[in-house]
Amino acid sequence: MKRFKITLVALMGLIFAVSAQKPVSLFDGKTLNGWKLVTCEAEVVDGAILLKAGNGFLLADKQYADFVLECDWKALNLEMWDSGIYFRSESLPEEGARFPWPRQYQINLKKGEEGAVEGVDKEKCSAQFKKGDWNHFKLTVKGDTAELEFNGVKVWTKSGFTPAKGYLCLQAEVPAGGQYLFKNITMLEL
Repeated sequence: MKRFKITLVALMGLIFAVSAQKPVSLFDGKTLNGWKLVTCEAEVVDGAILLKAGNGFLLADKQYADFVLECDWKALNLEMWDSGIYFRSESLPEEGARFPWPRQYQINLKKGEEGAVEGVDKEKCSAQFKKGDWNHFKLTVKGDTAELEFNGVKVWTKSGFTPAKGYLCLQAEVPAGGQYLFKNITMLEL
């Protein structure tokens, strides 16, 4: 009986610890604290990050392994848009790389490919896109598997995401796709 009580108390403590986890905001709505600009320009406008110029990215100052990332984003150019959110990426592109973006995984924000990563149904993803409005992503990454909910709809689950840890980046591809806004960026580490 004593062993059962100890096990029950330990189990209740574990349940409480897991349920007590809360997401952490990666953006305070006022400054770019916690982010590094790499070959692009960004500023805070009306509580959102505005990627306003350049080809590059905004790099979060910490690496993440298993997590749930949520954010709202909006393309400002209503004719052509192109950007992305990188996860488990390297901090800088390879020497001599053709493009100035990090290597690894990109959730595309390009017109017609919104929400897609390589190897998933782009049409299913882009069907969730709300043009001229805020869109919401919930990305869950655990082990080598990732899953994306796009405006409340699960659009893909995919495996093969290695390395096990890397940076989060917001891509600026302003010359090819215009400016973007990002807000309500939260991270729950698992």
